[in-house]
Amino acid sequence: MKRWKSIALVVALFMIVAACGDDAGETTTTGDDGAVTSTTGAPGTTAASSGEAVEVRWFVGIGTGAQPEQIAAEEAVVEAFNASQDEIELVAEFVDNDVAYETLATQMASDNPPDIVGPVGRDGSNAFVGQYLDLAPLIESTGFDTSIWPENTIENFREADGTLPGLPFGSFPSFIYFNRALFDEAGLPYPPQEYGADGTAVYGEGTEWEGPWDFAKVAEIGAILSVDANGNDATSADFDGENTVQWGFVWQFVDRLFQQGSFWGAGNPLADDGTADIPQAWEDEWRWYHDAVWGTGFAPAQAELDALGGNAFQSGNVAMAGTHLWYAGSIRDDDNAIAGDFWDLAIMPSNNGVVTTNMHADTFRILASTDVPEQAFTVLTYLLTDAALELLTTYSAAPADPALTEAYFAALDERYPQGVNWQVALDSAAYADSPSHEQFVPGWEQYKEAMDTLKSALLTDPALDLDAAIPQLEADLTTIFQENG
Repeated sequence: MKRWKSIALVVALFMIVAACGDDAGETTTTGDDGAVTSTTGAPGTTAASSGEAVEVRWFVGIGTGAQPEQIAAEEAVVEAFNASQDEIELVAEFVDNDVAYETLATQMASDNPPDIVGPVGRDGSNAFVGQYLDLAPLIESTGFDTSIWPENTIENFREADGTLPGLPFGSFPSFIYFNRALFDEAGLPYPPQEYGADGTAVYGEGTEWEGPWDFAKVAEIGAILSVDANGNDATSADFDGENTVQWGFVWQFVDRLFQQGSFWGAGNPLADDGTADIPQAWEDEWRWYHDAVWGTGFAPAQAELDALGGNAFQSGNVAMAGTHLWYAGSIRDDDNAIAGDFWDLAIMPSNNGVVTTNMHADTFRILASTDVPEQAFTVLTYLLTDAALELLTTYSAAPADPALTEAYFAALDERYPQGVNWQVALDSAAYADSPSHEQFVPGWEQYKEAMDTLKSALLTDPALDLDAAIPQLEADLTTIFQENG
């Protein structure tokens, strides 16, 4: 079909859930730092047990990968690698994301660092910027073939100083998930599922409404699809926003305020003179969303998100959710199995005639502190090639290797028989934000904390004065940038 041939990016949402068994030789220990370390292999027979193998430690948790259903698949990869040769013993350490940064920092500070970390994107990598091994010399010395990936995707990992700390693995474009059932119940047409020639889209003639598919339209539709306990929608004067049971829109698991803002336009808050200057598009989005929560009421506040278990769209009580490809694996039933035949994908709305999607890209990195760079590189290339199919499906990532296209689409259609329009996800990659919302700025962790503080206020304070809060944020960020620059 045409869609298979025209896109190099591939969606990977077929979740592999391998059973955690009691296989001989598999041990699991939990350390005081919260790390769960799993080692696979037959005791007494592996090269490691005879002292011949070199141990390579793989740290999982500063990105995705530490969920129970993911660990099972990753342990299978470790076991397969160790069984394939006898010179390296791969040991995986799984750490909950909530404590992974602190755990890794502690290991590094105590001269006990792992060798490989990942999968990890820009955000997670930024916390340890400058501490990754340049892969270019190892690529040259080993003759590793990087031609399996488009050259531009490789260059995306190159740093300003010319080093190459990462290679392409998986990506997560963003778009809109929508609840077919709620649209059908209201008798409303679905959101657009195809980008126009200039990236924007319009509703066709004969639909309920016409005009551009932008965030003003999201607010219009969102109000109609937000309903209180008495059956009034948010367009009614009788709508009770304190007793809402259904919402029109949510930013689902879009935890960072700079990520949320960048859906309205890419930008960098770090000005050339080292001070902070929040992009106007970000400010506009923050005001729009605060009104969505506390004004019109078509987006849930923090207390409502908590009542929905945090995963608002999965509850079936939200009509539209803006988020990334990886979220599809988070739509689960009560038994934690992949679920949901009620949803489909729509394109990202425009802002001022411009479409901007967020792009996350994960890979594996070798720490520069490793004592075994050659062996770590052998493991790294295994994860990027031989184990890629299993790991990409486990992480719900679109593979960077175009050769995996056909297999992934086949898996998608088997896993989600309701007929999801995966082309939306593929096409959305073309509108990725540049510069990235995760572009490094000095004092990265402090920067995130400052942004998170304002995000919390946005979701909890109906009286929040953004006209005062934004200049204060800029002042705080200026201090952070200059102290860390």
